[in-house]
Amino acid sequence: MLYIKNLMVFYENALALNNVTFTCREGEITGVFGSNGAGKSTLMFTISGIILDIKKTEIMMGGERITILGEIQFGGKDIINIKPSERTRRGIVLCPERRRIFPESSTLENLKIGGYLATRQEAKKTLEYVFSLFPALKDLKKREGGFLSGGEQQMLAIGRALMAQPKLLLLDEPLMGLSPAIQSKLIQAVKEINEKTGITILIAEQYAQPIFPIIHYGYVMEKGTIVMAGTAKELTDNPHVKAAYLGA
Repeated sequence: MLYIKNLMVFYENALALNNVTFTCREGEITGVFGSNGAGKSTLMFTISGIILDIKKTEIMMGGERITILGEIQFGGKDIINIKPSERTRRGIVLCPERRRIFPESSTLENLKIGGYLATRQEAKKTLEYVFSLFPALKDLKKREGGFLSGGEQQMLAIGRALMAQPKLLLLDEPLMGLSPAIQSKLIQAVKEINEKTGITILIAEQYAQPIFPIIHYGYVMEKGTIVMAGTAKELTDNPHVKAAYLGA
């Protein structure tokens, strides 16, 4: 479904992504793991197209130049120069780092905002699914997003992304700042989304250990470069991965 070849992103003279090549297969969960500064968020911004909006803003403000090179193929077509709004229409939906919900809007309003591209029937069906996936949100549907806990906000962010009818769901650091119990609930929800709906998922995460059991394939990034790839078992058995991400 998603194929990236020789992707490079420069912020002025700083190399954020260095010759990144990988595949995200349809119907699977793919993981990208790395520490802070490894390039995970830049990768997600580049796949979703948000990097193009950032580039435009930097040009208008006279800030740093951003250069993007390489290929991003989605559904067999190169989309590297396509606007983020068009990528969303094609089914690439980003659930960003730090949730970024609308704090003054209610839970229900946040979800409805996410469904702006859906038909009425699709929105109704997906809303019912989100409430079945995250029952807590149904009980909190009138509460403003800013008054939700961190875990509830992350559930809302994922639910809002689902409302956009994704074919490829991008999850950027979904476990950040959450307790192990909430992390476990979210991981099971991600697994269920993939199994029940068939949505392809790409998850970028620093906390690799809880994610390994649900991925089909994974990549390890360091300093903007993919340094390792393999199945969950292959990565788990790798001494470098054990030392860096599993505390072994």
